[in-house]
Amino acid sequence: MNVIKNIPGPILVFMGACSLSFGGLIVKSFEGSTLWQILFWRSLFFSLTVLTFLIITYKKKLFNAFYDSGLPGLFGGIILSFGFCGYVFAMYNTTVANTNFIISTQILFLAVFGYLFLKEKISPITLASIILAMTGVLLMVGNSLSPGEMSGNLAAFSMPITFAILIIIIRKFPHVDMVPAQFIAGVSSCIIGFLLSEKLIVSSHDIMLGFTAGFFQVGFGFIFITIGARSTPSAMVGVIMLSESVLGPLWAFLFVGERPSLFTLIGGGIILFAVLLQFYALLFSDKKEKITS
Repeated sequence: MNVIKNIPGPILVFMGACSLSFGGLIVKSFEGSTLWQILFWRSLFFSLTVLTFLIITYKKKLFNAFYDSGLPGLFGGIILSFGFCGYVFAMYNTTVANTNFIISTQILFLAVFGYLFLKEKISPITLASIILAMTGVLLMVGNSLSPGEMSGNLAAFSMPITFAILIIIIRKFPHVDMVPAQFIAGVSSCIIGFLLSEKLIVSSHDIMLGFTAGFFQVGFGFIFITIGARSTPSAMVGVIMLSESVLGPLWAFLFVGERPSLFTLIGGGIILFAVLLQFYALLFSDKKEKITS
C-alpha cells in the first residue's frame, strides 16, 4: 500500500474524482431496484472494500486503527454517511448532470471552511480557478434545473457539504488515518438502506452493479481522496474534484443517453479549464520550490 501513499496528493485526489464520476452511470443502470436497495448493496460492498484495505494495511493492528482515528474518524464517518444517502437519493430522483453540478459546489464550502477553520490562504490562481469553475456551474445549473426534480436537487447538496466537512477534518488532523471513517460511513449508510428497504433481494444484475459501485467506484474513489487530501490544500482539493462534474455527465451521455444541453457543454468546458489551471499552478509551485532549494 506504500505505492498509493507515495503518489502525490493532488494526483490521488484526481484519481478519486475519476472513480467517483461513474456513480451516476451505475445508479441509472440498475434494473428494478429501489433507491434504498441500491444504497444497501452499494454501501455493503463499499464497507467490505474498505475493510479489506484496512486489513491489508494494518494486519493485526486493525482495531488500533479505529481506536487511533478517535472522535475525528467517528464524526467524519457518520457525517459522510448522510452524504452517501443524499447522493443515491439525488441520482435516483434527478439527472446525473444536475447532481454532479450541485456536488461541484463543494469548492465553495471547502474554500470557506478552509479559510475559517484552518486559516488556509487562497492563492490568486486558486481564486481565479474557483471563480471560473463556479461560473461554469452557475451557467449549467441555471439552465438545467427543473422544479419537478427539486427533492433530488436539494438532496444532492448533502454531498458537497459532508465532503467538505470530511476534507476539513482530514486537513485538521493530517496524522490521523481517516480511512477507518470510510468504513464507519459505509456501515452507517448500509444500516439506513437496510432499515428503509422493504426487501433486500434484487437481481444478480443489480447485485453486480452494487459490487461495481461499492468496490471500484466509491471504494477506490474515497480511499484515493482520503489519502491524497492529507497533503493537498482544501481549496485545491475542491478545484480538482470539479473534474467529477465534467466526467459524470459525459459517461451518462455516452452509455445511458442523457444528452447534455449546449449550456452544459459550455459550462463543463469552463470547469475543465479551471481544473487544468489549478494543475498548472501545482506544477509551477513545484518547479519554484526545486529552484529555491
